[in-house]
Order: sequence, then structure tokens, then C-alpha cells
Amino acid sequence: MQNQEFSFELITQSGSARLGRIITPKGEIDTPAFMPVGTQGTVKGIFTDDILKTGTQIILGNTYHLLLRPGIDILKKFNGLHKFMNWNKPILTDSGGYQIMSLSNLNKIDKDIGAVFKSHIDGKKIILSPEKSIQVQKSINSDIIMVLDECPKLTEDKKIISKAIDVSTHWAERCKIEFGYNKSKALFGIAQGGLHKDLREESINNLIEIGFDGYALGGLAVGETQTQMFKILNETIHFLPEGKPRYLMGVGTPSDILGAVYYGIDMFDCVLPTRSGRTGLAFTWQGKLNIKNSKYQGDKSPLDPNCELKGLNKYSKSYLNHLIKTNEMMASMLISLHNINFYQQFMSEIRKNIKGGTFATFYKKYINYFN
Repeated sequence: MQNQEFSFELITQSGSARLGRIITPKGEIDTPAFMPVGTQGTVKGIFTDDILKTGTQIILGNTYHLLLRPGIDILKKFNGLHKFMNWNKPILTDSGGYQIMSLSNLNKIDKDIGAVFKSHIDGKKIILSPEKSIQVQKSINSDIIMVLDECPKLTEDKKIISKAIDVSTHWAERCKIEFGYNKSKALFGIAQGGLHKDLREESINNLIEIGFDGYALGGLAVGETQTQMFKILNETIHFLPEGKPRYLMGVGTPSDILGAVYYGIDMFDCVLPTRSGRTGLAFTWQGKLNIKNSKYQGDKSPLDPNCELKGLNKYSKSYLNHLIKTNEMMASMLISLHNINFYQQFMSEIRKNIKGGTFATFYKKYINYFN
């Protein structure tokens, strides 16, 4: 690309919903954007070439898991994850902060040291400091790097959340120093604060004072209701800088995404499309379909007649039902690919409606469609 610097352009708005474009040396990302999750260097069960065919412009990797396997030394031999997994578009890496919460029984938090883990693979002691997290993400050659943060589990205890904000702010400062100056990459801060408006404001203001290329909202999609999530987005979105990308981490269902776009979020990631695919749950323009259901046993129709990806619609619901019931891996591969493709079609329609000024109508039609 001619432009070798990271940048974000806000193109237009429809209400609070934003149409934008992130520019990186590895390619452009139209926003609102959905990022398929490739935790260990693969979007589970899907070939890289097929991911590209869905229109995906960026995927997500995970610092903690890639640090353990294949490890930094291997990734350095390939000059990062792009060549290792044969993906030539942008990559965002989670810092390992989510694993601090999800693997809480295997780690302890020290504000000065970082997160001290016992490897879930062999029990080996691992220290993931803010500096180490950035170093690993540089070895991955991530285009968008996330600061290391402490993501508390869902709680109403403001003392626990305040402590997480204090630790996360301290770590964010250290991450910024370790990241240094690199215009071709981006460093995003992560705001905590649970469901409390005042704590969210405090965390966001702390991050703005440090200064980042984009801002993420963490600590959501951890067990709260959709209503609670939308409420805190509505209350706090205006604290975020207008000219920087806004990323809601770990979200979500199509209606979660649609609602968050309505309040002004630009970026999303979630394992749901592939995790659902492995259990036979498909997202379609006709709603959610559980292909395991016996009513599809003799159904000759394709999974979704509106699917635009060539090749997917040559398989009937009956055939997919058979594959699921016989535990054939092809079932999860096909339905996972279908779901990623649907999510990208859904994001494309969101962008078209923001551009055309019809987003409010689209929102009303689909906000409860997939529940």
C-alpha cells in the first residue's frame, strides 16, 4: 500500500452509528467491522482462503496462547503470524488480559510484575508483564496491538472494579512506553468500569490522558444482560474520542452488534460464529437455525438462499443435518464458514444502511430478529 501509516477516517454517521475506514500498511478495514477470532493462528475449522472469500478484512489472534504455542522463536522465523498462517491482511491481537479473567484459577495479579500464570498446558510458570505482552505482540507482528489489562468478572463491587482500573491504567502507561513510536502500527487502550458510568468515565479519561490510537471497551460480554450492556454504552460512548476507532471486545450476537453500532461502536470480535457452527447452529437471514433439528432431515433447500458465497448453497439442510448427526467434521467446517460469511454480509448491510441514511429502519427490523 502507498499509505504506510495507521489512520482512521470517520466518513459519515446515521444517528450515532458511524461509517468509517481504518487504514493500515496491510490493508484497509471498513467499519463497523467484525473480526473473526483466530486465537491460535487459525479461525477454527476454516481455510484461510475461504475466510478471505467472506470479505473479512481483519482477524484476531491471542497473545497468551501464541506465546505458549508455537512460541515467539517460531513466529520470529516467519517474521510474525501473517506468513506463519498465510494471511496477508491486518491482524489485531488481544493482549492476554481476557485470560487473566478466564484462567483466574491459574494466575495471580501483581500490579508491579504483571500476571503470573501457570500454563494450562504443562503447568509451567509464565510471567506476562505489560512489557512482555507488547514484546510478544511485536513478535506476532500485529497491526493493532492491545494493552495488557485486568478484566474483572461481572460484579457490582465497585472496590474490585476500581482496583482493576488502577492496575489497568498503570499497565497501559507501561505498554505505551514499551510500544514506543511506530506509525505503521496501532496501540489501543482498554477501558474497564463494569456497569458503572462513573468508573467507565474515570477509566476512559485515564486512557485519553495517556493517548492511544484507538479505544476499546473491555469487561462487557462477561455475563451481563443485553439491556445492561446497551445501557452502559448509551451512558458512556460520548466519553470516547470521536476521531478514534471504538472497539467493543468479545461481542457478540448479530443483535448485540447491531445495538452497539446504534450507540456508536466501530469494531467487534467474537467466537460465536464458529463455536455455534461446531454445534450445528446457523445464523441466516431467516433467523437462527438449529440444523440438528429433525425437521431438517429431509429438507432439500440450502442453508440460506440469500448466501452470496459460491459453493455454500450447494449443500442441503438435509445433508448438513446428516453430517452433524454423524459427527463428521465437514459439518462444523461448512456451518462455521457459513456463519462467518453471514456475519460479514450483516456488517456490509449495516455499512450500506449507515451510508444511505436508512440505518434506523434496518435497526428496527433486525434488533430482535436473532434473539
